[in-house]
Amino acid sequence: MKQSDIFRDNADNCLQLAERAEGQPTHKRYSRMAEAWMALANEQDWLDGEIPPVKVRVLQMQGA
Repeated sequence: MKQSDIFRDNADNCLQLAERAEGQPTHKRYSRMAEAWMALANEQDWLDGEIPPVKVRVLQMQGA
């Protein structure tokens, strides 16, 4: 299992905890933790070379 998959599993666990949370502060805390785990997973994919470091936009000039 890839490291990024482990991070995504952690994010999923946090989302499940957020759904069961009793109270808004706890729900927000688990939601933020899930977002952080997803960010780590995406960064790990980048480090592993699975996604490009920068998305390149090609701008087309009008009338060209």
